Amino acid sequence: MRTARRTMTAGRAGLTGLLGAALALTLAAPARAGVTPTAPTASTTASAPAPVPGAGWRLTPTGTDVRFRGLAAVDHRTAWAAGSRGTVLRTTDAGRSWRDVSPPGGEGLELRDVEALDARRAVVLAIGEGEASRLLRTEDGGATWTEAFRNTDPRAFYDCVTFLDRRHGLALSDPVDGRFRILSTRDGGRTWEVLPDSGMPAALPGEAGFAASGQCLVTADRGHGGDVWFATGGGATARVFHSADRGRTWTVTDSPVPGGDPARGVFGLAFRDREHGLAVGGDYRAGQPSPTAAAVTADGGRDWTPAGTPPPAYRSGVAWLPHSRTAALAVGPTGTDLTRDGGRTWRTVDTGSYDTVDCAPDGGCWASGEKGRIARLARR
Repeated sequence: MRTARRTMTAGRAGLTGLLGAALALTLAAPARAGVTPTAPTASTTASAPAPVPGAGWRLTPTGTDVRFRGLAAVDHRTAWAAGSRGTVLRTTDAGRSWRDVSPPGGEGLELRDVEALDARRAVVLAIGEGEASRLLRTEDGGATWTEAFRNTDPRAFYDCVTFLDRRHGLALSDPVDGRFRILSTRDGGRTWEVLPDSGMPAALPGEAGFAASGQCLVTADRGHGGDVWFATGGGATARVFHSADRGRTWTVTDSPVPGGDPARGVFGLAFRDREHGLAVGGDYRAGQPSPTAAAVTADGGRDWTPAGTPPPAYRSGVAWLPHSRTAALAVGPTGTDLTRDGGRTWRTVDTGSYDTVDCAPDGGCWASGEKGRIARLARR
């Protein structure tokens, strides 16, 4: 989104037993093999929160101060993070160390999304107008990178990328000629093509996506068909689009998250299956209220219900906890919130600053944000 992209600024954490209880449930389950918004700035103390019973975010040493809005959890030991100044980090030891695997010569790129196909293969998205929007791919853990797509249309501005499985993926651009533009790959991100827009509903005036957390375009758990969703803001209404055929045709539904301003809308989505989804967002501006910062759907996004007790402030990222049908985390510059009832009520469980959150099937959950902050959800 051009009016909400370049400076989104968003702690020493105060934890409650709720986060530990949610993590305990996860760990007990069997493992399975474009100007950016400016948000209120929270404390960014790099030390870990004081130990408490249960569990919480454990900050990891990244050795950098860049902002990581792109995050991909592979498992409890392996994760990728993508951020400003063309930075890509990768860990394979649960965050004890991070390896800088940034694409050579990419220091001028603003990386806002990363999708990991596995521990060694990943695709990163650089945002911006015209040729600043690019997709790069690695097959060797970031040792080498290949530019798979470079936008040559000055009207396009790409926001997010997602994969339905290891072969099929999509990327979302703000509207071109009044309709959102979709890129598609069928070979794991090696090549990309612009899909026809005949099946895309018209965009509202001022409507766009938010490149804030890598979650404006999402799928449900991989391997569950062709369902994909994307979220918008900036227009008169914040909306959620849905495709059941890998992006060829789309329907759209109004959400209860407030729109009506370039700073407001839905910033992040998460679907645990093709029916049950969460939306988070609000108003990213410092000091502005976000009274309806979350919504929930139980019918694949055809209808959305506002959370009865939403997060207390703007949230940009959201993720379901693995092996739970009711627990999820939402993050933003002023804290982390937990729901244990499928998104109907939320409670703040941490006050650290994060932009995005992602959980792997084996229960590994990660969060990242400003000033090099990357944390892993861990027992204490």
